[in-house]
Amino acid sequence: MLEKFFKLKENKTDVKTEVLGGLATFMTMAYIIQLNPNLLTNFATGSPLWNAVFLATVLSSFTGTILMALLANKPFALAPGMGLNTYFATVVASIAVITGLSYEDAFQGGLAIILISGILFTILSLLKIREKIVAAIPQSIRLGISAGIGLMLVHIGLTSNAAVYYGEAGASQTILGFFSDGASATMASMGADYSRMILYLLTFFAGLFSILILNHKKVKGSILFGMGIAAIIYWVGCFVLGSNPFASLAGASFIPPFSDMFRMTFIKFNFSVLAQMGWLTAIMTIISFCMVDMFDTIGTLLGTAKKANMLDKNGSMPQMNEAMLSDALATCVGACTGTSTVTTFIESAAGVEEGARTGLASVITSICFLACMFLAPIAALIPAPATSAALVFVGTLMISALKEVDYSDSSASVSVVLMLVFMMITSSIGNGIGIGLISYTIIKISTGNKKDVSVLTLLLSLLFIGKFFITF
Repeated sequence: MLEKFFKLKENKTDVKTEVLGGLATFMTMAYIIQLNPNLLTNFATGSPLWNAVFLATVLSSFTGTILMALLANKPFALAPGMGLNTYFATVVASIAVITGLSYEDAFQGGLAIILISGILFTILSLLKIREKIVAAIPQSIRLGISAGIGLMLVHIGLTSNAAVYYGEAGASQTILGFFSDGASATMASMGADYSRMILYLLTFFAGLFSILILNHKKVKGSILFGMGIAAIIYWVGCFVLGSNPFASLAGASFIPPFSDMFRMTFIKFNFSVLAQMGWLTAIMTIISFCMVDMFDTIGTLLGTAKKANMLDKNGSMPQMNEAMLSDALATCVGACTGTSTVTTFIESAAGVEEGARTGLASVITSICFLACMFLAPIAALIPAPATSAALVFVGTLMISALKEVDYSDSSASVSVVLMLVFMMITSSIGNGIGIGLISYTIIKISTGNKKDVSVLTLLLSLLFIGKFFITF
């Protein structure tokens, strides 16, 4: 049955490979389960709104990922997007200021914006307009997207997990700063926390080198096993330092907070907020969510599919429209349950690197998300530096796509470099693609090669210029 539905042999894979790939993807993005409700509620852990957003995060991630598996048969996972959730929280805070509503009530106005943007995503996908937009992205930009995602993964891995340790007081300390001049004074001031920060570094490097060695020996599940080795080292290190890494399980609740979700966020939309915001502001906010999610998804699908050799001779991915429809429907589900825009995660590259090639891997990932309704405290035990090791490894492999860029063509090389830089510093694939399109269009037109710029490419460039102008 699995062979017939997911076409495993046709995609040169098997059940074991898909299962390992699905687990690897989940483990690298399990952090979103706790982080998303933290960001959307200003770290109000345990509050009714936090509980509601937590459950919405799990349900929307499950739904989006299973849709990707069944509609598109692709090994990609979806969840509330990073960057987009922070932007959503900012919008909700602005709504609260403009309308005088509490943050919880303004939250329902934000969900109305997400629902409208999700419906718009769905219409664009059903009309296959998104497919035409993909075709309008120049080949050089497409080649650079995979490398850009790789840089983002390395950046996320180093700055969010391995290189930063969050102390009990909540103040962040940069671990990699200890390798600079004057480090001894910083070490002395840290006291006992210095030992824990060293443990973070040891965990990260142990995980990274384990993955490298296992991958070199062609061991299936190298990323998953490497993360497991890193996790064990971290847990043992915690006991050596006198702390219990499993202490959070004591008194933890394993009962899904359905009552909070139904009371706070489930199909709770306040459309009247749009008028109070001002229609122009509301419309531009909806368009911003649309554009960022659309190009984040396009970039992630193309970049990750390229790494898995899923692109055809024209640089397009089969079932691209079905994949984007899954993303659009997941955003609608997210709005109905109570979270920000749901999008395809670049961490899916971890599963692809394990060999995952079909939607069966996504089924495994979605099951893991659904289980987190009851087992969230256990998922939270995966240490950050273990996740970081996987992200850095996968990101490094994806950067190799740069070798295919034509550096003799300035429109290709300059636009790709600008795209890579803006992807990393803005933490947005969509913004990076926008800068790439704008620079490509300007260079082509200014050098007398107007014929290389399609009408749709020009329109997309102008649309991004307008978006950046309004944003700034």
